[in-house]
Amino acid sequence: MLLSLGINHKSATLEVREQVAFSSSQMALALEDLTSLVEVQEAAILSTCNRTEIYCRLEGGDERLVLEWLGHFHRLPVESLQRCARWHRDGEAVRHLMRVACGLDSMVLGEPQILGQIKGAYQVARTHNTLGSDLERLFQHTFAVAKQVRTETGIGENPVSVAYAAVNLAGRIFDDIRQSRALLIGAGETIELVARHLRDAGIQGIIVANRTRERAQTLADEVNGVAIGLDELENALVCADIVISSTGSPTPLLGKGIVESALKTRKHRPIFMVDIAIPRDIEPQVGELDDIFLYSIDDLNEVISENRRSRQAAADQAEEMILANVSVWQHERRVRSAGDLIRRHRHQAERLRAEAESEALAALSRGQDPEWVIQKLTQQLTNRLLHGTTSRIRAASGAERVDLIQAAEELLIDDSALHQESP
Repeated sequence: MLLSLGINHKSATLEVREQVAFSSSQMALALEDLTSLVEVQEAAILSTCNRTEIYCRLEGGDERLVLEWLGHFHRLPVESLQRCARWHRDGEAVRHLMRVACGLDSMVLGEPQILGQIKGAYQVARTHNTLGSDLERLFQHTFAVAKQVRTETGIGENPVSVAYAAVNLAGRIFDDIRQSRALLIGAGETIELVARHLRDAGIQGIIVANRTRERAQTLADEVNGVAIGLDELENALVCADIVISSTGSPTPLLGKGIVESALKTRKHRPIFMVDIAIPRDIEPQVGELDDIFLYSIDDLNEVISENRRSRQAAADQAEEMILANVSVWQHERRVRSAGDLIRRHRHQAERLRAEAESEALAALSRGQDPEWVIQKLTQQLTNRLLHGTTSRIRAASGAERVDLIQAAEELLIDDSALHQESP
């Protein structure tokens, strides 16, 4: 059985997600420990800020043992994990992985980063030899589906988050955002997303300002930026072409006077500002200044809503593509599962053929009539090939196993061959 066990942003709080996450240094030990369970034949682990998911092939065991393993590894009570764990089996596990890879299960619909994270999880599992043929083929098929979805739908074309909409709008204001510098105020989830989008856009520099400097430093380290405290805002504003703010401050952090002073020092080089905070971090009067482009969250919502509708249509198209590809996967897996049976059947037939051939050659070496030898060879080969099958058909008939009789007729009888005339 293919199994997916996951705890994600839809089912668990941030605190729980932090407790079940795997660091890169833990991954090798985790994979080795997981696949040491007799029932777990193959395994891969995906661990991001929003989800921890285990994909495995389970043979003859209770799927709960994977959850028990997760709890044991992180020293957490299984009962607490049971409430937020999500299970997917066989075809549903395949569909789930494809949906995750295409960004359909993400906080931001269609976000592309998750595909790279899945590829990373696949590579780690491959490096530590915990993938077998089933998961290897599943991941490869999933990567192909994700590429098809990205190519044939508009799932990634339009911004659907405030963070991405803000960065996208900044890209329209400046001819080349790569020549700009950004000041980000706050260090929460929205600002984290803004920082990553700006980094991916190739911006020249990022300053992260936050009341808790240590938290600002953590985010700044991730995006190769600089961390400052809120008391340094006035100086940082002078070198900022883009200012995006999202804090929980009850009063504005940037007033008209501070911004006006910064503009004079900048010789009136324009500043693009987005205030995502509620209540606002930037006084509305700042927008009255020349060379200031100030947008509030309400200004972005219309763009976001329009683009979300556009992306949702692409997501619906992607869902149809995924369902079709799950069917393809299941068909190919069924065909592969028949491969072992076919190999065993051919091996059996080959053994009977070799025995008959050996007896025929021995008869020829004794000088017996070749025509008689050939006739006896074909009779013996036919009888030996059909003996086991006919015996089992009689037994099935006696036991009234109509299903086996019907299957045998479909598999063994070629009506077109019966009606062919002999030459």
